Parts: sequence; C-alpha cells; structure tokens
Amino acid sequence: MRHFCGIDIGASSAKLAIVDETGKVVGRGLRRSGVDYAAVSEQILNDALAAAKLRREDIARSIATGYGRDNVPWAHETMTEITCHAVGAWHHFQRKITVIDIGAQDSKVIHLDGHGKRVGFKMNRKCAAGTGAFLEEIALRLALKVEDLNGLAEQSKKEVPLGSFCTVFAATEILSKIRAGEKVQDIVKGAFHSVVKRLQEMDSAHGDLVMTGGVAAHNPCLVKMFSEAYGRPVHVPPDPQLTGAFGAALLAMESGLRKSR
Repeated sequence: MRHFCGIDIGASSAKLAIVDETGKVVGRGLRRSGVDYAAVSEQILNDALAAAKLRREDIARSIATGYGRDNVPWAHETMTEITCHAVGAWHHFQRKITVIDIGAQDSKVIHLDGHGKRVGFKMNRKCAAGTGAFLEEIALRLALKVEDLNGLAEQSKKEVPLGSFCTVFAATEILSKIRAGEKVQDIVKGAFHSVVKRLQEMDSAHGDLVMTGGVAAHNPCLVKMFSEAYGRPVHVPPDPQLTGAFGAALLAMESGLRKSR
C-alpha cells in the first residue's frame, strides 16, 4: 500500500500527517517551527515515519502548506492553507459548513457548500487580533503560560471586557485592569471574548460551524464561547491542530492515485 504525506508549517508550529490509500492517518508529527523551516520539515518527517514504521521511499507523494510551505525541499507541490483546511474539515463534516481556523499569525473563515466546494473565505493577515499571537501576548502580560489560559477562563465568574482588538493596545489595557484589581481569570475570559468578537466581525457563518487549529485544540472554553456567541453547536474535528496537514495529505493521496490510473 502506498502512503501520502501532508505538512503544514505555520508561524508557530509544524504539523505533519501520513495517510494510507484509504485516507487513514498512520503517522503524525508536531514540532515548533523555529527559524529553519527546511530543517524542521526533515525532523518532523522522520518523527512521523518512525511512528508509522515506514521508510521515506514509502511516501508516494507529498504536499506542503502553511506559512513556510515554500521551504520544504522534499514536497512535490504546495497548496494554500485555505484549501487544505477546507479539505481536512470537509472529510469529517460532509455538509454545508463554515470553518473557523485560528492560527498563530492569522485567522481564517472558510465557507463550504453542501458538496464541499469552497464558496468564499475571509483571512486576517495584517493584524494579530483574533489570532494565537494575541493570546500569547495576553499570557505574556499576565506572566502566564499560554497553556494556562483555558483553565483560568473556565474559573471566571465575571468577564472583564477589553475595549480594543489591537494586541498592543489590549496589552496596555490589561495592565490598567490589573491595577484596578480585576481578577486574572476574568481578564483572560475577556481576552477570549475579544477573539470571538473579532472573528464574528470578520465574516458571518453559514451552515454548521467547525473550528480547527491549535487554539481550538487547547482551549475548549474558547470553543464553548464561540458556540454561545453564534447560538449553535461548534464542531471540532479529531486532532484539530492537524487539520491543515491532514487536508494536504488527502490532496496528495488524491493526486497520487489519479496519476497512477
């Protein structure tokens, strides 16, 4: 059986998925992207191959996506993260959906019709508002680890709203909230709400809501807040941080099988 690979190198983390001819994930990898994307692509490929007990020559085709997709020397081709996240999400939810992907440096709202065709999208590229970088800055200002934010938000009894989406201004505003005696968990809940509001302002949602990416993977409280804001359930695919890499692997599989016919 042949195997196919998708790698998603984001600004913060690199994700990789290996699938077999049925589309089943047989190997995966996750590392910090660092500053040498070519090197991390080699490392994460070796991680996934070892996990799947495969050799490099067992990979029939590979596709790279994400911020660093042009820095993967062994990839056969590249695809945009919009396309790959759409394919990865559609595999799990084959109906009319709006995909919300919150990445480290950008956020995406992708609309798919009932046949999986992309019918529109919006992307936040020029500002860190509503991204993982926004939450990282909030954590830094509060002297917290990013992974601590979700637990604190879940403890909140009162949301402290932030008046600005801007990461710089919001960070300054947080300092004033601390001086005013506001509780840290309530400030974090307010920061989460700011992310929700920013995505709502980017674009409307049609059909079922699906959230992908590392922020959704590590912050179930934020996912719940999206559900409350939109007034409908929010679906999260298995291993949501892997969605882009998984979609790239599925596209590699489709391309590889088509070429072999």
